[in-house]
Formats: sequence, C-alpha cells, structure tokens
Amino acid sequence: MPEVIFPGPEGRLEGRFNPGPRPRAPVAMILHPHPQSGGTMNNRIVQAMYQTFVRRGFATLRFNFRGVGKSQGVFDNGIGELSDAASALDWVQSIHPEAQTTWIAGYSFGAWIGMQLLMRRPEIKGFISVAPPANMYDFTFLAPCPSSGIIIQGEADEVVTPGAVQKLVDKLRTQRHITIHHDTIPTANHFFADEMPQLMQSVDGYLDMRLNG
Repeated sequence: MPEVIFPGPEGRLEGRFNPGPRPRAPVAMILHPHPQSGGTMNNRIVQAMYQTFVRRGFATLRFNFRGVGKSQGVFDNGIGELSDAASALDWVQSIHPEAQTTWIAGYSFGAWIGMQLLMRRPEIKGFISVAPPANMYDFTFLAPCPSSGIIIQGEADEVVTPGAVQKLVDKLRTQRHITIHHDTIPTANHFFADEMPQLMQSVDGYLDMRLNG
C-alpha cells in the first residue's frame, strides 16, 4: 500500500495507491467522508472498499482531500474537493492510460463528491455510494445519472435520513438505460458501527454481479 504524493489544484495531495497487476487493469477511486467531521482516507469503510477493489485487480487509489493529513490547501465546501477528485483520477489514469473501465466509490460526503465526478467523467462506468447525504446536499445535478451503481444505506442512520436517500433512489430509477441498486442494512447507523460485515457483503455482492456478468 505505497504512499503517494501527486499534484492537486491547491498543492500536493496525499494518497495510498495500489497499481493494477496489468497495464489494462480497471481503475477505482475511493472518496472519504467529511473532512470537518474527522473524515480521512484511513476511515475504515474507505479502507474496506479500497481493499475489495485491490483484491479484484483494480488499480486503486484512496486519498486525502485538501487540508487533510499531508494534503495541502483548506476545506472548500465540496467545490475544491471535487477538483481534488478530478485531479486524483487524472493521476491514476496517467499511470493506467489503457484502463478498460473506471469505478468510483464514496462514503457520506465522499459519495456526494463521487456522484458529481460521475457527471463529469463519462469513463466512470460504475459507482458505489454509501450513505450519500441526500438530506444535506443537493443531488439534482444527477440529471440524468450517466451510469449504473448501488446506493447502500443504514436503516438506523441518524445523520443521513433513510427517507431522503429513498427519494433519491426513486428519482434515479425513473431513468432509462441505467440500473440503480439500493440496499438497506437493518439496524445500521451512519457509521455501520456493528454492521461492517453486512455492508461489505452488499458491496462485494454488487461487484460480483457487475464484474462477473
């Protein structure tokens, strides 16, 4: 899990990168929760998703948004963080320019950033959004949502209201040509404190379905 430093819009960004096992390896990037609530690339959900993509042979990156860890800059309410994510994806793609597909995964604030990046980058063919904060941020930019993915939510989430996420899912499901999966994890709060196995079972089950066809 080599540490990497790469250029971002406001200076250096710090990450952990596992190169793909072959030149045409698919690419995955994992985005962490809110920097002002203690979110970093070392969040356990971020790390677990990182590891599952590594095991599947992806060139996988997780990194710290500006102002977190060794990443330079200051928190920018999502605008700068979206630019950070775009720069990070550029960096991975410079190492794997022949990647056959690209995935994005994010947790909470990272899910919001990831789904915005989805709109800008047509090469992203799949997404995993864990507890996307649909009650805190505007998701109307997903018009239309360009690729299929899964949204996973804890039924007892006290931060992101399950009803707001359900509304987002229902809206996305009216679109043609994409399929939105939606898993709810019983008893799970926003942090999946005791439900990590169920969360990762959901992530892995979805990846098995999508990648093994």
